[in-house]
Amino acid sequence: MASFTPIRAVERAVDVLAALNRAPVSTLDVLHRQTGIPKPTLIRLLETLQGKGLVARAPQYGAYSLTSGVRQLSSGYHGEPRLVEAAIRPMDDLTRKLKWPIALAVPDYDAVVIRYSTIPSSPLSLLHSSINMRLSLMTRALGRVYLAACTAQECRALLDILKVSGDPEDAVAGQPRTVQAMLRQIRQQGYALRVPGVKPVSNTLAVPIFEGRRAVASAGLTWIASAVSEEQAVKKFLPPMQEMAQRISERLSAL
Repeated sequence: MASFTPIRAVERAVDVLAALNRAPVSTLDVLHRQTGIPKPTLIRLLETLQGKGLVARAPQYGAYSLTSGVRQLSSGYHGEPRLVEAAIRPMDDLTRKLKWPIALAVPDYDAVVIRYSTIPSSPLSLLHSSINMRLSLMTRALGRVYLAACTAQECRALLDILKVSGDPEDAVAGQPRTVQAMLRQIRQQGYALRVPGVKPVSNTLAVPIFEGRRAVASAGLTWIASAVSEEQAVKKFLPPMQEMAQRISERLSAL
């Protein structure tokens, strides 16, 4: 709930933009019927939006339409914001069910970066926050599963970058046979686990997130290693994680 009274003028401006978005052109009468806003107020709102370059008016027809200026309002809505919006509900739902925290990671040059986490909703998390945490593509479940799921061209480019990385967790990138065996195994099983010995107090099971046929992110559930074995985790967590990933992909397609 908001801690303040909503600004009515802003609400009405948004209502007008939404109504204009429903048709190529709209008359004042149509906008009045759709929004319930009095016509004098509508005219002031429309003229204000005209002044901001978002609305155009055809005087001879008495009709209004959106301009290309509204594209500026969506220029920041792409990639990561869409992913997070698509992922929030499925991830939150699964954490409520299984209790363990789940993270969403996206590629960022030579690693993946966590952009959303259900840690605040999990009673079993070891961390207060993992947002913006960078994770290796070689050793961390979220990175490994993304590397295995991305296109062959992207995978080769990432491996070339990792070969000259100074991060000790990326050292295995210089061992082509080991890397290819790792990627084959992850592709066959459809999930990745964290490399043993890296943060051994916990472990993560991660699955890829696709938009169409393209891998765009990964999602991973983390548990305390002493509480659940790897075999138990795969049996218990993999099916709901794969179902969650499918829900996220479907929601991405709908946005």
